[in-house]
Amino acid sequence: MGAENDFVAYLLELLEDYPDVSAKRMFGGYGIFRDGLMFGLVADSILYLKVDDQNRHEFETRSLEPFTYEGKGKPMQMSYYQAPEEALDSAEEMLTWAESGYGAALRAKKTKVKKPKAKKSNN
Repeated sequence: MGAENDFVAYLLELLEDYPDVSAKRMFGGYGIFRDGLMFGLVADSILYLKVDDQNRHEFETRSLEPFTYEGKGKPMQMSYYQAPEEALDSAEEMLTWAESGYGAALRAKKTKVKKPKAKKSNN
């Protein structure tokens, strides 16, 4: 197994008490999922967790970096931020941070649910 595979195996071990967590290889890295919903990603053996307006400050106050990639000739930023070091040292800390990322993923899923369009009236 390569270093990144070992890192993902270690993350899954830290998350063993978190229900229905899995990793899936994708885009040269890994997606970290709970109940089929992606809340984390691993790129270059770095864990990034899902953020939104409700939890982004938790990451920014620690000066954690957002996940960026090169797209269309310029850096593209995704709504994932690097997990803090303490999360990688303790299953208890990891569960706290994973819950934050999973919460953001759940909120994002809810906003993607399409509302039925209002019917136009012919007045």
